[in-house]
This record gives sequence, structure tokens and C-alpha cells, in this order.
Amino acid sequence: MFFNLQEEEKKMWQDNIRKVTPYTPGEQPKDKDVIKLNTNESPYPPSPMVQEVVRSVENNRNRLYPDPEAAVLTDAIAKYYNVDSNQVFVGVGSDDVIGMSFLTFFNSEKPILFPDITYSFYDVWADLFKIKYEMKPLNEKFEIVKEDYLVENGGIIFPNPNAPTAVEMQLDDIEYIIKNNRDSVVIIDEAYADFGDVSVLGLVNKYENLLVVRTYSKSRALAGMRIGYAIGSKTLISALKAVKFSYNSYTMNYVSICAGAAAINDDKYFKEIVSKVINTREKAKDTLKKLGFFFTDSKTNFLFATHKSVPAEEIFEELKKRKIYVRYFNKPRINNYLRITIGTDEEMEKLYEALKEIVK
Repeated sequence: MFFNLQEEEKKMWQDNIRKVTPYTPGEQPKDKDVIKLNTNESPYPPSPMVQEVVRSVENNRNRLYPDPEAAVLTDAIAKYYNVDSNQVFVGVGSDDVIGMSFLTFFNSEKPILFPDITYSFYDVWADLFKIKYEMKPLNEKFEIVKEDYLVENGGIIFPNPNAPTAVEMQLDDIEYIIKNNRDSVVIIDEAYADFGDVSVLGLVNKYENLLVVRTYSKSRALAGMRIGYAIGSKTLISALKAVKFSYNSYTMNYVSICAGAAAINDDKYFKEIVSKVINTREKAKDTLKKLGFFFTDSKTNFLFATHKSVPAEEIFEELKKRKIYVRYFNKPRINNYLRITIGTDEEMEKLYEALKEIVK
């Protein structure tokens, strides 16, 4: 009888565990002797200014709590984008910023909206926080259909350029969505915007309901430091900070704060490495086209590619045997596509040589 009671109690507490399907990140191989083109990291090292700051940080500082406002970093970001410091929110990577934004802004009984093919963390956060959501299908060109977002909703989020499709939406079309959803918070995830032509940062003072999220993980070569930020109206940023400080005030460590400020202050280096990635990306389009690949017109630091005859999963596995890692998504509509991060010119040459063997 006692045993049965224990079993029943065990079942009851198990029923109260929150059950979610976690986000699956790109594989992080333990072997260092690989060409890693699967997680959209920068192929170049951080700014020399960042490296100098990291070397010079006093060890004694690490025994103290960091500034919860991360003022050194928020002030640097605000100055760079010519906004008020009260319009900037920083977090531990853009994932932290977006997750906090879901918790802060998406509390309506109405569903939030995002594309059916997009950053696969969005539905994970929605499930985790028990937020209703609807996924709006991209068209046959993997483009967002702006008219699909003219329905009642509790919020909207999508990346621009989109991921993993690499397709960039034009500014007028994004503004069309924002201005027709003034009763909802619209979040534009600009993780890859530095590699494209479009940003909505210029609209944050025009639309109080617009939040723009960015990251240091791609164009600023600091994925390991975990730095993300949001820019928006003072009302939105104030609400974000209130939720953050109710959850965990000290989220960003002192070294990351200093490194983040140094990175954004070294604009020359930032533009140099972004330009290198873009040039390599455009060369990659020409080379892969000759090998029988088709892809969207990428405005990111990766290509979303499919081959005319060889299945994507087969190419993925064959590349892996050669210690070249790309990303394969076994999901509806995109299960014959590969996401290939742009590496250095030398890394890309090795990729082309491998692909010539595989798709011959």
C-alpha cells in the first residue's frame, strides 16, 4: 500500500513538470581539425581592440558583480546608432534578448505570428512560456507575405533577412506590417542585417511598438562572448528591463561588457570583416551555381542551397565524412536544402573541392 502511494505521488509531481521540445543548435564537433560551416559564426577573429581589452581586464574585477545596466556597453551601442541609452537593452546573446521579449510583450490571449520557416527557437519559446502562436507560410520563393500579418494578433516576430532561407524583405514591406499592427509589439530580428541592404533601425523613433534585436555573434565575431541587444522606444526598453531585473539582474559578465564596447567602437575592423564575408559569399554563389546548386539570393553570411540532382542529406553526410560541417534541416519544405555558412576563402575552396567529388 505504501509503495503504491509513493508511485502515485511520483506520478503526480511528474505531471507538473513543464514539458517542451528544446531548440536544437548546430553541431559543435569536439574534433578541432574540421571546417565548421554549420552555425553561422564569423570565420574571422574579433577586433584587435577586443583582444586588447580582454587581456587588460583586471582579474580583481571578476570577484565583483557586474553593472546590471551594463552602462559601458549600452552607452557605446547608443552612441553608434545615435539613439538614447534608454532605448538600448542588452542581454546574453540575442536569444536571451528575444526570450525576455517573449516574456515581456507576448501576454495577450491572441496568438503571436511568425513564419512557418524561420528561426526555430520562436516556437520553442512560445511553448515554454505557454504563448499561443500561428505560423504564416512563406510563399514558393520563401518570401514573407505581408498581407498574412494583417490579422488580429498578440504580437509579431520575424528575422530580416530570414533564417534559414537568407531572403531579405524590403523596408517598405516591413513598415507596412508595423504600421498596420500598432496594437501589437512587432519584433524584427536583425541577426544578419549587417550582411544585407535593409534595416528598420531608422523606424524605432517613428513606431513605439517596434523592437529591433541584434547580435554580436555574426558580424562582430563574438559568438563566444554571448552579447545581444535590442533597440526600441523608451517604453519598450523600460518594460524589458523591469522583467529582466525581476528575473536576474546580473546576466552579463564584466569582460563581455568591456569587449562589447570595444567591438562596436572599432568600426573600421567591423566593416572590413563584413566586406570580406560578403565578397566571399558572392564568389560562392558563382562557384556553387557551376556545380549544379540553386539557392535564394542570400543577404546573410550563409547560403541556403539545394542541388539539381543529389539529395541534400546525402551531401551533408558526405561532407561530414570529409570533416566539413554544414547544416541540414530535416523539416517539411526545406528537407532538400543545406545551410552553408560563409567561411574564409581557404575554407570555401576546400568545400568546393569536396563538393566536386560528391556531386560529380
